[in-house]
Amino acid sequence: MADLFDKTTRALGASLNLRQTRNNVISSNIANAETPGYQAKKLDFEDALTRALDLEDIGKLQGEQPGHYPTGPGALSRIKADIYENPDVDVNNDGNTVNVEREMTALAENSIMYKAAIQLINKKMAALKYAATDGGR
Repeated sequence: MADLFDKTTRALGASLNLRQTRNNVISSNIANAETPGYQAKKLDFEDALTRALDLEDIGKLQGEQPGHYPTGPGALSRIKADIYENPDVDVNNDGNTVNVEREMTALAENSIMYKAAIQLINKKMAALKYAATDGGR
């Protein structure tokens, strides 16, 4: 059976999932801005998404072991984001590393990128709907 969605649509879907996770990480950082000793977390997924896009079309090769890069059909749906302590921060007197202004900026940027991906998916779905209804005839 032919795949209804193209590689771009699958990549946008994976991006939405990862952006939602990033939103949760940033929100957690902001919520813990006053918690003594809290270490700000960071999530980067762009490299993993790019790698999965490159490796998704590699035949029947499957990378299913933990720690392996996702490869083969469905690689985009198996992307896992790395959440780690943010090394690019300053430590406050109480040991907290959250910079609220930086986190709010990251949250706004992530929100804009999430909405842009939603709009692109909506346009793709509108094109499919148009084609399925024979161009509105």
